[in-house]
Amino acid sequence: MAVVIPNPWMVLPFGVLLALIATGPVLFPHAWGKHYPKVALALAAVVVGYYIFGLQATHHVWETAHEYVSFIALIGALFVVSGGIHISVKGEATPAVNVLFLFIGAVIANVLGTTGASMLLIRPWLRMNKYRVTGHHVVFFVFIVSNVGGCLTPIGDPPLFLGYLEGIPFFWVIEHCWPMWLVANAILLTMFFAVDTANYRRAPKPVRETLTRHETWRFDGKINLLFLAILLAAVFIKEPVFLREAVMIGAAVASYFVTKKKVHESNDFNFHPIIEVAVLFVGIFATMMPAMDWLKGHAESMGNLRPPMIYWSSGALSSVLDNAPTYFVFFGLLEAKANGAQGILQSQNLELISLSIAAVFFGANTYIATAQTSW
Repeated sequence: MAVVIPNPWMVLPFGVLLALIATGPVLFPHAWGKHYPKVALALAAVVVGYYIFGLQATHHVWETAHEYVSFIALIGALFVVSGGIHISVKGEATPAVNVLFLFIGAVIANVLGTTGASMLLIRPWLRMNKYRVTGHHVVFFVFIVSNVGGCLTPIGDPPLFLGYLEGIPFFWVIEHCWPMWLVANAILLTMFFAVDTANYRRAPKPVRETLTRHETWRFDGKINLLFLAILLAAVFIKEPVFLREAVMIGAAVASYFVTKKKVHESNDFNFHPIIEVAVLFVGIFATMMPAMDWLKGHAESMGNLRPPMIYWSSGALSSVLDNAPTYFVFFGLLEAKANGAQGILQSQNLELISLSIAAVFFGANTYIATAQTSW
């Protein structure tokens, strides 16, 4: 994508939108819930109009729109397909079973995405522990399944898919990030086991047996495993333009109509969450253009970006903003300094590893950092 140098003031809509996304649901939830589409689309229109009529950079808008469609097609398709799968479980989980469940969830997050894995597993998780569920069950689920677990593939977490769209090879993440994934999950699971063991011992055995006597394990919506396989295959489609996205959308539509109504009802499935994400990311992708281009145009004057600096600064911002745009901005800066994505890959990779790990791991710190945390 050719670099254009926008007026620095045009970064303002991006900052305003991220600030509203961070504060709106907390400070004025009713007004934000009602008017966020207008805000996001209005700010997007300002920036798009500036690029088309002010900078004469229509090609830039088109390429950004393509990235947006690719991004939301994957997120949306995974949301729909995972919403067509329902797992019923027996509501008596020991700490060891819980640890195994969370570890499996961390693995599944790399196939279904952290959003899809969270949708699929949160209800079974709460049901497994219904007789003793406490805050630590939710917190560790959010950290492991909804965030940290998804750093092994571009499908796993939205920031990593953005990197894939920019030219990072699909298997680069697992090749370079698996040690950090393993260590982080081992630490979290060990901490969880200690806390959960203490919680488990407080629940009388007769109570546990009474609550779980007639419950069984059950898996509904198996047809969606086929649609999931189609989605995974579609990720590797490069040409022609929009074929990948068409396949993903087609699989999602087929999944929705083939899935039995009772499965959707069991999952309380509706389209509101993905509609909200789609609308907000229209604004994010559009308003992000000036910030990305300004950073690329001034990359040489910013000095060296050391891995620790990238890790802590991108991680801190990923905690209070959405981690996808945070990743994209830092990636654009690294790309500009390395003269393209291939330049990043030819270096020692430490900068990109630091960015990838921080964007995924730190997203668990607040509900505004990643969409799946708030769902």
